[in-house]
Amino acid sequence: MNFYQEDKHFQNLMKKYLKPEFLAWAESELEDFGRECGTTIDERARHTDREGQPKLIKYDRFGEDVSEVWVNEGYKQTVEETYNRGIVGYVHKEIPDLGTKGNYMYSYAQGYLLSQTEPGFYCPVTLTMATAYLLEHYADDDIKEKFLPHVISTGEKELYEGATFLTERQGGSDVGANETKAVPNGDHYELFGEKYFASNAGMCGVAMVLARMEGAPDGTKGLSLFAVPWRKEDGSLNGISIRRLKDKLGVKAVPSAEVVFDGARAYLVGTPSKGIYYMMEALNLSRVCNAIASIGIMRRAFVEAKEYAFRREAFGNRLADYPMIKDTLTRLAVKQEVETSAVFSLVDLFDKVMNVDSSASQEEMVLNRLLIAVLKKETAEESIHFAHEAIEMHGGNGFIEDFVTPRLLRDAQVLTVWEGTANILGLEVLRLMTKFKSHELFVEKMEAELDGLPLNLKTLAEPAARGLQKVKELGEFLMASAADVQTYHSKRMAKLISDVFESVTVLIEASAGSERDRMKAEIFLEDTWQKELLDKEMKSVRYFDEIVCWKKAGKAQV
Repeated sequence: MNFYQEDKHFQNLMKKYLKPEFLAWAESELEDFGRECGTTIDERARHTDREGQPKLIKYDRFGEDVSEVWVNEGYKQTVEETYNRGIVGYVHKEIPDLGTKGNYMYSYAQGYLLSQTEPGFYCPVTLTMATAYLLEHYADDDIKEKFLPHVISTGEKELYEGATFLTERQGGSDVGANETKAVPNGDHYELFGEKYFASNAGMCGVAMVLARMEGAPDGTKGLSLFAVPWRKEDGSLNGISIRRLKDKLGVKAVPSAEVVFDGARAYLVGTPSKGIYYMMEALNLSRVCNAIASIGIMRRAFVEAKEYAFRREAFGNRLADYPMIKDTLTRLAVKQEVETSAVFSLVDLFDKVMNVDSSASQEEMVLNRLLIAVLKKETAEESIHFAHEAIEMHGGNGFIEDFVTPRLLRDAQVLTVWEGTANILGLEVLRLMTKFKSHELFVEKMEAELDGLPLNLKTLAEPAARGLQKVKELGEFLMASAADVQTYHSKRMAKLISDVFESVTVLIEASAGSERDRMKAEIFLEDTWQKELLDKEMKSVRYFDEIVCWKKAGKAQV
C-alpha cells in the first residue's frame, strides 16, 4: 500500500498549494514516504503497539536511578528515517536539492501520511516541531546555537528530539496553577518540581518547560519558558528522573511519563513574563498537528472500510454492492476529503502567520487561531466516528487486534484530549470573539467567498449562506449576554463555524473542479444543513462510483 499514490484528492491538494519546482521534488519524496508508511513503518507500528511498547528502565545494576526509556529497534529506525526526510528540519533550513527552505505545508503533508500509520510516531515529531519553533523565534543566539541545529537535524548532527512539558498534577488544563520553580544559578537556572503528563520523556534531547521564577506573580503571567537538556554534556541525567510511564489507552508508541526535576539545569528563553504566550503559540502549532493526525486516522479508517467492503462477501454479494454500504462509504469519503481540504487550507494560512519573517495582518492572525480551534475540535471528534464506522464495516473482525481497526479507535480517542478538549477549545473561540471580534472577521471572509462563487452554484450555496447568518446572529447574541450564557454556547458556536468553513471549502472546490467535486458539495451540504429522514434521491448511492471509486468513463478504479 502507498498512502500517497492511492490518495488522488491529497495529490490534488499538493498541486494546489506547492509551487511547481517544489512540487516536482516533493511528489517524489511523498510517494517514497507514502510507500514506507504503508508497508515497513506500518509493520513497525503494529509491533510497537502489540509487543514493542516503550519501557522504563528505572535503575541500573548498581541500583542507580538512570530513568532510561527503552524503545524497540524498529521505532529507532522510524525516528531516524522520518527526521532525515526533513519533517521538522526543512521548515527551518534549506532543502539541499532545491537550495530553498521548505515550509509547514510540506511538513504537514508528511505528517498526514505518517499519522495514517501511527499517530504515536507523529506525536514526538509534533513536539520537536514546537521545540524548533520556540527556539528559532524566541531563544537568544547562544541558546539557539546550542540546541537548534540538533533539533532540526536531518542527519548531519546528533538529533535532539523535542518535548513541551506543561501539565502538572494539580493543574491539568489550568496551567496557571503550575508550581515548578526556577532558581537562578549564575548564567542559568535550576528547576525543581514535577510534570505529570510529559510526552516523549526519555527520548527528547531538550524539553521546553514552563516554570515560575522566585517572586513571579501567581497564575499564567508568572510563568517563564526554559530550554532544559535531558542530559548533561557527560551523558548523565540533568537533574531529571522519571517516576513512571503512563499506561495509556492508545498511542502506545510514544512514551508519556511523570517527570521530576531536582535541580535540572535550564536556560531562559525569551522575556520572563511571556512564557505562557510563547507556549500558547507552540500549542497552536501542536493543534494543527492534532488535526493532521485526525484526518490521517480518518483516511486510514476509510481505506480499511472500503477495501474490506470490496473484499468481503455476505449473502451472495460483496458488501460494496449493498446500498447501505454504498451510503456509508460515500459519506465517509466526502467528509474525509472536505475536512482534509479545510485543514490544508488552514495550513496555507498558518504557513504565512508562523513564518519567522511573517507579513500576516492582525486579521489573518486572528482567523488563523479561530480556524485552528474549530478544526482541531471537529477533526478529532470525526476521527473517533470514522474509526467506529471502520470497525462496524468489518463486523466481528473489526474488533480483533489482527486488524488495524481497534488501534485506530484507541489512538483516535486521545485526539479529543491532546492539545485541549472541546471545552477548552470552546473557551478559546469565546476569547477570540470577545477580544478580537473574530466571528465578525469570519463572517466577512466567508461572505466574500460566497459572493465570489459562480452563478451556477448560488442555489447550492444557500444552506451555507443561511448557516453563516446563524453565525452572525449567535455572535451578536453572545456578545450581549452574561458570561455563563457565553460559555454554555461556546462549543455550539465552534461547531457552527467549522460547518460553515467546511461548506465554503467544498463549494470553492466545486467551482473550480470536476463534476465529482460538485457531487461532493451536494452530499456534504445536505448532510450538514438539510438531512432528512426520507431520502428519496439517495445521492450517496447514485454517486458512489464517482466519489468512492473515482470512476470515469469506463472501468471503476477500486
